[in-house]
Amino acid sequence: MTALRTLLFAPGNHARRVEKAMGLPADGVILDLEDAVAIAEKAATRPTVVEAYRKPRAGELYVRVNALSTEWCYGDLVAVVRAGLDGIILPKVEHAHEARTADWLLGNLEQERGLPAGGIDLIPIIETALGISNLHAICSAGTRIRRIAFGAGDFTLDMGMVWTRDEAELLPHRAACVLASRAAGLEPPLDTVWADLRDPEGFVASARHAAALGFQGKMCIHPDQIGPANAAFTPDDAAIARAKRIVEAFDKAEAEGLASIQLDGQFIDYPIVQRARRVLAQGGL
Repeated sequence: MTALRTLLFAPGNHARRVEKAMGLPADGVILDLEDAVAIAEKAATRPTVVEAYRKPRAGELYVRVNALSTEWCYGDLVAVVRAGLDGIILPKVEHAHEARTADWLLGNLEQERGLPAGGIDLIPIIETALGISNLHAICSAGTRIRRIAFGAGDFTLDMGMVWTRDEAELLPHRAACVLASRAAGLEPPLDTVWADLRDPEGFVASARHAAALGFQGKMCIHPDQIGPANAAFTPDDAAIARAKRIVEAFDKAEAEGLASIQLDGQFIDYPIVQRARRVLAQGGL
């Protein structure tokens, strides 16, 4: 599994910002046809997005289309599913049948255009109360979906919540995304954007909290967020060194017939070792 620590949004109708975004060290870029594009420009922006597929890029390339409930989604998919696209971001998913519909459409477009079957990734954003209530069904729909994303902006709007700086009101819903993903055998989910660009410290706290909850990465809306997010979702040198010591000590003990040991006063058994191995894998070791 290659983690998506950072997915950076770029407005699909702004060619210069798109080109700049694609050269930045985000794990992926999302060319946006939804919220960043005015209604009058949505159809006209599709060719601009497709043209960007030819540009050099540092990471994966996704397109956020409009929701299936809108008049633009079908046209978006028909226009943008081409060679060079890595995946589709599908907003405001609320039902399993929407996931299956999008999967069916992508499958047919892949077949029609000679693309590898199942090669286009599909990431639904869960951002309404109905979507959260149907999380298990969406995650278990048997589609090409490998991970979901949580969107707090529309979710708090839908719920009538105040999106506070410490995001305590989001905790049960973030946890639900992680739980449903794990139960369905999906990868860890992607966390919401951080909207207040004047508060970089708040962004760092949000990213670290999401990483601690079990998210694999965070959606970003500004280039300055890439570095802190990559750091938040990557084990630091101290964590990697600690994980190495745990694995080495336990492997030695296990070879001698022991399945639990103490290291620096900490009890170490199989779950702790498995966590340490995961840290090493996240660090590329």
